[in-house]
Formats: sequence, C-alpha cells, structure tokens
Amino acid sequence: MISFFSRGKLLLTGEYTVLCGSRALALPTKLGQTLNYKPKDNNILIWKSYDLNGIVWFEVKFNVDSLELIATTDSEKWESLYKVLRATKKLNSTFLIKGGQVDTHLEFDRSWGLGSSSTLLSNIALWGNSNPYMILEKSFGGSGYDLACAQAKGPLTYTRNDYSPNIKSVELNYPFIENLFFVHLNKKKDSHKAVASFNFNKVEVSIINQINKLTELIINCNDQDNFNFYLKTHEKIIGTILNRRTIQEVFFSDFKGIVKSLGAWGGDFVLASGDKESPNYFKKLGYTTIISFKEMIL
Repeated sequence: MISFFSRGKLLLTGEYTVLCGSRALALPTKLGQTLNYKPKDNNILIWKSYDLNGIVWFEVKFNVDSLELIATTDSEKWESLYKVLRATKKLNSTFLIKGGQVDTHLEFDRSWGLGSSSTLLSNIALWGNSNPYMILEKSFGGSGYDLACAQAKGPLTYTRNDYSPNIKSVELNYPFIENLFFVHLNKKKDSHKAVASFNFNKVEVSIINQINKLTELIINCNDQDNFNFYLKTHEKIIGTILNRRTIQEVFFSDFKGIVKSLGAWGGDFVLASGDKESPNYFKKLGYTTIISFKEMIL
C-alpha cells in the first residue's frame, strides 16, 4: 500500500484578487486528508471516501484503463473525480495502470471548507507524480493557492505564475495570537461557483498594489490595533469589488474587534480578531465551531 497526505487551507488576504495576480497570504491547516492505494493485478478500481467520523460518504467503481464508470453513489462527485484522474493520466501515461482499492480519509468536517477537493487533487498529483497546477487547470480551475498549502510546512505567500507559482514561506509572530479565532458560519460556500461569477475587470492594477501592500503589512504586524485596521481596510476593498457589505457589517456589527471573511465571501470560516472573551460572543449567537489560530494553523 502507498499513502499520501495533504493539508487543508485558509486564505487570509488576496481573496478573489489572487486570481488577478495579487500576492496572497495563505495558511495551511494542521488537519488534512490521506489517500491510500492498494494495487491489484486487474483493471477495476474500488474507491471509498471516509469522512471525519469514519463514515463512507462517497463510493465509486470504475475501469482504470478507460475510466469508464461501473457504479457510484454520487454521479456529480464522480464527474469531479473523473476530471482529475483523466488530467493526471494525460500528464503521466504510467499513472493508474492497475486496479485495486483506494480509500481517502478526511481529518476535518466536510462542511468546513478547508479543502476536501484541493487535498484530494494534491494527493492524486503526488500519486501520479504530476504537476498539481496543471491538473487543476485541466479540471477544477482556480488560483492554486490551496495546492501550495497542501504540501506547505507553514504560512506562505502565493502569487500565480502559470504552472510555477511564486511561493514564499513566511513567519507570523503575532504577540496577540491568543486573541485570534476562526469561527465557522455554518453556511457552505461553493468556491468554484464564486470564482466563476467574479468580475475580473473590476480589479485594476491599483487594487492589486493595495492588496500586496496590505498583505505585507499583515505579515509583519506586531500590534493588534494596526492588524485590525489592515484587516478592515482589506475587507472594504474586496467588498467594493464585489459590491457587497462586509460580513461584520451584516452579522457582527456590535463585535468589539474585527471579523474578516476568508476565501469565497459568505460561507465557511471567518477570522475574528478580538480578545480572549471573543468566543463567548459568538457562542451566544449560536456559533458552535470556534477554533483558535494556534490550534488551526500549521
């Protein structure tokens, strides 16, 4: 048996604008997804995906030569998997020439938006010894920052550059890290649809420059008041591009601190920068999944 592991992701700066070439601050999570493959001397592969609780949430059986479907529990998910496998086979003719059994195991809740798709694609790219950014281009599409997080050893900056993105490791030495929390909004957001509906024409060079500057300031910040100001400024810029009010204006206007959207606006996790009592604020509003920065981020 061979095994591969990839980490989940969160995007702190550069959401949407990273697609237009801005520098983004990306955060790999401690939790991820494992893929195990047991080859057999036949051409049939049985695939099972297990969730956080060890429950099978997707199964498929197919022919490895033709990728012809034999049976599945979810045709839509099979279509997504098929695109990734097909792209990988085109890049590596020796990939998946034997059948057998695959099982994948998620360490995080599927609804969290930490990258069940990106960790899967990353693991398949490792398995197929292929460039994950090429596979991404031929399958889901997107900026690829999540693939950089998948094999990262800590926070990083990410800038698109065809199939060889500019990735740089960074250290986030926040003295106020104990006051940072990730809060799950219980509203799943489809990042692929969000990207597809985004108007790239609204992102001018001046906006890219502003986001790049804010990314640098947020990385090197050692004062929470300044940190909050930078986050708020960033939210206003993205909100203007999207013609939408910020998440804090809509849901958390009385929060004593800053609440920032992460990734595709409107769902999954937000970052709350407040104080050690901030989790109680969100709990009173009915939000039950609150994870500290130190607990979440690698």
